Amino acid sequence: MEEQPVSVDRIGGFAPTAGSGSLNLPTVQEHRSLRDQVTHALRAALVAGELRPDTIYSAPTLAAQFRVSATPVREAMLDLAKEGLIEVVRNKGFRVTALSARDLDEYTEIRALIEVPVAVRLAGTADREALEALRPVAAEIVRAAEAHDLIGYLEADRQFHLGLLSLAGNRRLVDVVGDLRKRSRLHGLDNLAARGALVASAREHEGILDLIIAGDTERVESAMREHLGHIRSLWAAPEAEAGVPAAEQDAAGSA
Repeated sequence: MEEQPVSVDRIGGFAPTAGSGSLNLPTVQEHRSLRDQVTHALRAALVAGELRPDTIYSAPTLAAQFRVSATPVREAMLDLAKEGLIEVVRNKGFRVTALSARDLDEYTEIRALIEVPVAVRLAGTADREALEALRPVAAEIVRAAEAHDLIGYLEADRQFHLGLLSLAGNRRLVDVVGDLRKRSRLHGLDNLAARGALVASAREHEGILDLIIAGDTERVESAMREHLGHIRSLWAAPEAEAGVPAAEQDAAGSA
């Protein structure tokens, strides 16, 4: 069968073999290969928490939703498996690799070790014009949060944080944080958006940008640490959302 480019504006309705309903997925680009499009869509749904660890997703079923053969879907699954984001379930499909509370804490700690000092350094060295170029991105984060556009929120948030890091001139730092973001999953974003918590977190980006432009290094440090602390709460696993302490979550995971 000759593969045709996916031409819809938004691919919806990924159907797992059991469990959840329709998924909110990102816009795809026709110039990308089918494999890249499917990988991008799956990764975005995974990072947003649309794909859940307790569900097995079938490659043929997902392929039917894309209106392509199962080959690019299986190839995308293998790409994500190499990144450690999913695990292949033989003769069935794949499921998302589960994250523990400890995983999430460690990811946040690494991000803080990188992003906080970089933001402080940029407050005294970065070009103002380059910083102002991030202003529309910060505004887009807020817009997406207000519209409950979770995929748009995550994409704009990624652009802001990696864009800010890139101003330090160290590509490795950008790569490390980009990889951490890909490995992270957010759960319950719909609930956070519904009660306005997502908008509040989104607006922190504009405040951080203002402080960096003002050169207020002390307040930049505290604001960045507070923001990353909020991100950890957004990254919380389902058990953490239910109020289970991290230590108990780890104990339950090892039982």
